[in-house]
Amino acid sequence: MTINVTGHLSKMVVELATPVKYYLPLDDERVLMNDYLGQRISLNYAGEIHCCHCGRKTKKSFNQGFCFPCLKKLARCDSCIISPEKCHYEQGTCREPEWGEEFCLAEHVVYLANSSGVKVGITRATQLPTRWIDQGAVQALPIMRVATRLQSGLVEDALRQHVADKTNWRKMLKGEIEAVDLAATRDNLFELCQSELTALNERFGLQALQPVTDAECVDIEYPVLEYPTKVSSQNFDKTPLVEGTLMGIKGQYLILDTGVINMRKFTSYNISFSA
Repeated sequence: MTINVTGHLSKMVVELATPVKYYLPLDDERVLMNDYLGQRISLNYAGEIHCCHCGRKTKKSFNQGFCFPCLKKLARCDSCIISPEKCHYEQGTCREPEWGEEFCLAEHVVYLANSSGVKVGITRATQLPTRWIDQGAVQALPIMRVATRLQSGLVEDALRQHVADKTNWRKMLKGEIEAVDLAATRDNLFELCQSELTALNERFGLQALQPVTDAECVDIEYPVLEYPTKVSSQNFDKTPLVEGTLMGIKGQYLILDTGVINMRKFTSYNISFSA
């Protein structure tokens, strides 16, 4: 199959299937990357970056695709997005109150995922299972539904005193992940954090935090022919031409026989893809 497509990169679009389907968006084109497993591919950075929000040409991408002015003014670029327990909408200081109402005052899910070992995380209810796939999780389990982003961050803050909240991306990409009983982990965490969760219920009301105890664990399989034994990272800023045989896709990474590359990191870069 021969293809040559050029456009501005967005994070790969995913579809839960066996294995996961990955689409590489380049402007209006979407390339089904699964079709190129085992084939030699080429990704060439043309040297231009345009902000994913305003379209302004920028020499550097901030926060995965934004120009510096947008970084400073958009709510989606504020530090509370990384640290949801610091959400300040209720204080009246949200950068974009309307955006906050849509994205932060919406139902969120607290979950456990097995990506490089067990971790706790949060996301909007509408972002499952995308969030799990983006993190390269091989197992995932929703454990609590809450009314707002702030509440999810506070629950996560309590649980992460006992379990990780980050993925070791190198371990995730090596594929050396042992299966875990996430339901048992959930029950243990709820017991360990009983006093903190009770305090949050008293603060927000009994209906705000709703434990999920009847969900099935989701198993996720990725399109990988061969995992790397040693993970070396590629970077468009240092090496504009990235090429090699596509050995797999996991998380937001392309796994080539020449190294791995985090495609989400280079959102808004003008890229030519060929195979």
